[in-house]
Amino acid sequence: MSEESFAYTPGLAVTSLTYIVKERSLPIKGEILVEEGQKVDFDTIVGRCYLEGPPYIVKIAELLGIEPEEVPRYLKVKIGDVVKKGTVLAGYTAFLGLIKKTVESPVDGVVEGFNELTGHLTVRSPPRVIELSAYVRGKVVKVVPGESVAVGTPAAFIQGIIGFGGERHGVIEVVSSSNQDVVGPEHIGEHHAGKIIVGGSLITYEALEKARKVGVVGVVVGGAKITDIERILGYRIGVAITGRENIGFTLVLTEGFGKLPMSQRAFKIFKEHEGMEAAINGTTQVRAGVIRPEIIIPKEVEVPTEALEPLGEGKMKVGSVVRIIRYPYFGEIGTVVELPIELHQIETESPVRVVKVRLQDGRVVTVPRANVEIISE
Repeated sequence: MSEESFAYTPGLAVTSLTYIVKERSLPIKGEILVEEGQKVDFDTIVGRCYLEGPPYIVKIAELLGIEPEEVPRYLKVKIGDVVKKGTVLAGYTAFLGLIKKTVESPVDGVVEGFNELTGHLTVRSPPRVIELSAYVRGKVVKVVPGESVAVGTPAAFIQGIIGFGGERHGVIEVVSSSNQDVVGPEHIGEHHAGKIIVGGSLITYEALEKARKVGVVGVVVGGAKITDIERILGYRIGVAITGRENIGFTLVLTEGFGKLPMSQRAFKIFKEHEGMEAAINGTTQVRAGVIRPEIIIPKEVEVPTEALEPLGEGKMKVGSVVRIIRYPYFGEIGTVVELPIELHQIETESPVRVVKVRLQDGRVVTVPRANVEIISE
């Protein structure tokens, strides 16, 4: 097949059945709590590690008003002692009790060291426990002792173009009758607490606030106004890496900013899996090492490998539906009308391979192939 006929390009995964493997890694060496072959649920703790607590320098000499070399005479603790916040570390009484000076520990912790030159005592706060959950329901397929776990599961899998908020899980409920609908506050009720709600083309600011108020864990919708998201976040969006936003729920936009109907295929998959529990993660990275926000709906099925839909790159050809992922046409959806063989010079004066795309408003634009992704339909 000639290069004019097709080209390889990344695409958003939208599939009703594939096999997902999620690697779960501890930030530092720790302990792995599961074994290969073990079944795990969303909240199963698969690993644990301990991050060393920060040190607190207590300036004993200055606080007691004495010379550093005098401090050892007045210390009430020794290296290795466990102390509570408020424990007296050093002190003295003079003039028949008329003068009393003490220095208390600012935190719970362990007396770690003493500097004879400065008269300062170091108290290190307790280590912080970091627990790693499985994130998805499935089976442990690989264990690296002390480091990581891989969990595999057959699942429906939908990627978005951008998301906000981290890992959560909940039961899916579709609140729109079609992929074209706008989600307003009237579509969200108290009964949606703890659920992942799925909408159509747009969610309003008022609906986002309502979702936060009632305790929705996830929102999946075609698009949202960037100004509304910034109002929810409380700051301007710098789209590079997202996922740590503390907005009370996880938001995934499957199409982009603005009023953009969710792809028919994605909407259909959500409808087919309504009432099932899913994992959602809004983490997005648009630079090197692209990370997409995702919804994973684990399934209790046994299927042969050949029945699973592959993920990753796909063939782009004339007639393929694509989304443009760079400005000035960011978020625009269109149809490939030509895949020129020859290199074209773009604004940066670099020669690149391009694709001609007919947008939904009829315009035909030429963009670098690296700036588009296939939308599976």
